[in-house]
Amino acid sequence: MQNFSNKTCFVAPGIEDLAVDDLKFKEFSVYVRRALESRGYKTVDTLENAEMIILLAYEISGPQSNMTAMPVYGQTGVSSSTTYGTINSSGYGSASYTGTTYHTPQYGITGYAPISYTTYTRYIKMKACDWIQYKMYQKDVILWETEVISVGSTGDLREVFPVMVAASMPYVGENTGKKIKVVLSENNKQVKFIKGLLN
Repeated sequence: MQNFSNKTCFVAPGIEDLAVDDLKFKEFSVYVRRALESRGYKTVDTLENAEMIILLAYEISGPQSNMTAMPVYGQTGVSSSTTYGTINSSGYGSASYTGTTYHTPQYGITGYAPISYTTYTRYIKMKACDWIQYKMYQKDVILWETEVISVGSTGDLREVFPVMVAASMPYVGENTGKKIKVVLSENNKQVKFIKGLLN
């Protein structure tokens, strides 16, 4: 195994027949390069100066229909009742009563209504390969792999890509030993950094 003291790397498409100058790849690779540089890597613009090559692949599924149950709220009964009244006496040994009863309703879940919604599954995969070994011996040596999977309501990969890269940033090049669940909003500092909004 090579000693990558400089950790210089070149980001290339990991999708068959995808060109380096593809507009979407160029946009996405900028985000990935920021994540790599935050982890101590030095990204270069040509393979000549690279010790390793980072193969970047990404994909988004078609719309997936899902069903869930939404609770319906309404009156479930009466929590209490209060009666107010008046007794009227005629003075001849008889009386009449007039009263009104007020009921306090109780509310809660009365049932469930089916709700349909659509989600998309988004994938990013970064695979680091030893470029020196490949140049010298045509030998594929994988140094590390990072895979990010996200499920959500938007089918626009450009919208969620920087968020996904930001979520993976602390784990790039690391062996997590298990799946890591990360929740980030677009206002998160890591996301802003990946988008180039922070230095």
